[in-house]
Amino acid sequence: MGERDSLETRIKLVKERVNAACKINGRLPNSVTLLAVSKTKPIEMLREAERLGLKQFGENYAEEAKEKIQQRPVLKSEWHFIGRIQSNKTRSIAQHFAWIHTVDRIKVARRLASHCPEEKTLQILLQVNVDSDENKGGIEENKLDELIKFVLSEPNLNLRGLMTILSKGTDPQKGYSKLRDLFNHLKEIYANEFHAWDTLSMGMSKDLEVAVNCGATIVRVGTDIFGSRTNGKGF
Repeated sequence: MGERDSLETRIKLVKERVNAACKINGRLPNSVTLLAVSKTKPIEMLREAERLGLKQFGENYAEEAKEKIQQRPVLKSEWHFIGRIQSNKTRSIAQHFAWIHTVDRIKVARRLASHCPEEKTLQILLQVNVDSDENKGGIEENKLDELIKFVLSEPNLNLRGLMTILSKGTDPQKGYSKLRDLFNHLKEIYANEFHAWDTLSMGMSKDLEVAVNCGATIVRVGTDIFGSRTNGKGF
């Protein structure tokens, strides 16, 4: 099987998994966005993936992503930043990405807002550390209110919802259900302040069905689309 056929087959299989999960849970297929995690993958592979119908790409590393995005300025893909945010990278992230999934502190949100181009609005997700794992990024649930209020106060930051990356030993059903319940709880509390609270980014290659069952609107899939990376770890 050639590279093109392999990529085409993998994309087809992942889409079939998403659609099947939606059907089981009584959801429309278009209620879940497939985000192709393309970190470390060459630009040629991304071009082919886009030709095959993928339009949403997720990157973890600001400089690597910047090079890819600048090579594809006329294409209509939407870029999502899904890695840990270093303060010295906020300018590049704000300039080159449409969505930012990993905002977890006011310092980062403030810098993103200050570096956002005047004509642009960044789509913001707050990364929650549902496991209280000190080795994982994300804000603790009891610190969310202050961050939410700050993001809502910035006109060029559009708060859309929540994101999480589970710890290795966490039961996906438990972790994703916890994020969904928190999402719904916050929607009630901020009913008069949220304008577009509609996004739950959770689930990867190995557990996307569980995530869809728990209400994910974005699933982040890398390995099952592009194959394993050289370090053997992946989305």
